[in-house]
Amino acid sequence: MNKYESIIIINPNLEEQGIKELITKFSDMINNEGKVESVEEMGKKKLAYEIKKNSEGYYVLYNFEANPEFIAELERVYRITDGILKFIVVRKED
Repeated sequence: MNKYESIIIINPNLEEQGIKELITKFSDMINNEGKVESVEEMGKKKLAYEIKKNSEGYYVLYNFEANPEFIAELERVYRITDGILKFIVVRKED
């Protein structure tokens, strides 16, 4: 298993409950295939440029271990999930 870091930017117009549900959804999904080491909620931050007519976003950072095959599935789910403005998954060096 490799170590990864993923940042997602959630639409800030979602209710607090909706944001918590998304964070839990992805934590559970990662835990099913690997192991979440930490989840850091960075809160609302101003974006460098507008994304889908939003000038702010709610940032969440995941540090986790998973198999490389799982990353494609995780990114696919990020893409089709309403409420996710942007995401990135990066493999961390040992």
